[in-house]
Amino acid sequence: MSTRKIPLAGVIGNPIAHSRSPRLHRHWLRKYGLLGEYIPLHVIEDDLERVVRTLPKMGFVGANVTIPHKSSLMNIADQISDRATLIGAANTLIFKDDGKIYADNTDGYGFMANIKQGAPDWNPRAGSAAVLGAGGAARAIIVALADAGVPEIYLANRTRPKAEALRREFGARINVVDWVQAGNMLEEVSLVVNTTSLGMTGQPELRIPLDGLRRGTIVNDIVYTPLRTPLLQTAEAMGCITVDGLGMLIHQGVPGFERWFGMRPVVDDATRAALL
Repeated sequence: MSTRKIPLAGVIGNPIAHSRSPRLHRHWLRKYGLLGEYIPLHVIEDDLERVVRTLPKMGFVGANVTIPHKSSLMNIADQISDRATLIGAANTLIFKDDGKIYADNTDGYGFMANIKQGAPDWNPRAGSAAVLGAGGAARAIIVALADAGVPEIYLANRTRPKAEALRREFGARINVVDWVQAGNMLEEVSLVVNTTSLGMTGQPELRIPLDGLRRGTIVNDIVYTPLRTPLLQTAEAMGCITVDGLGMLIHQGVPGFERWFGMRPVVDDATRAALL
């Protein structure tokens, strides 16, 4: 009888049944013939720390973390990457051999890799960007845009104080725009990113004027249900370059999978097909 341990990983959230991460990681495990399993884990806030500290004892080598626990993990992890500290949230956990819990954030990496794949000619230094929303995903994306050299970031959120807080935290490169004026900032930028849930299946529509979009502007929606959101459909009809949100989900999973299972997966058409 073999005594070899099967490495386990999973995704922690509440709710979690909608997540496509299990489908993604199981596809890679099958593709590369690796021993392992990836499991959805529905965990409420009150149980989060107890569950996370128990997982290594059950054979887990790591986990992804999604809504609403990304910020809470910062108070649980024993070690936190500089990137997660700057963003203020973690989406990837690595359980070390000594029992320590290491927290990282790969959302920014996933966002940038998705944009580069969907719009390979984009030059981040050549124009400003507009970001809709000021939640956890927006934080990671703003940090990634700033690191890439985007000279100016326009930020609009339905509650302006939350956007103002990000400006104070991340600096004068961010210009806060009132939500009712969000349509105006689209005229000035080469990249537009929707980080809100508006436009997602079951959520309200994204109701901002889009007539300011220019042909050739890159428009990204991190929502991937539906894959072609109303924002992307309208932008495409106006001659914009559109990038859907599925690629961000896929690319952000690459670093974690490599750390947990020992192989860096390739993102290709078959990967997308497995999630669709």
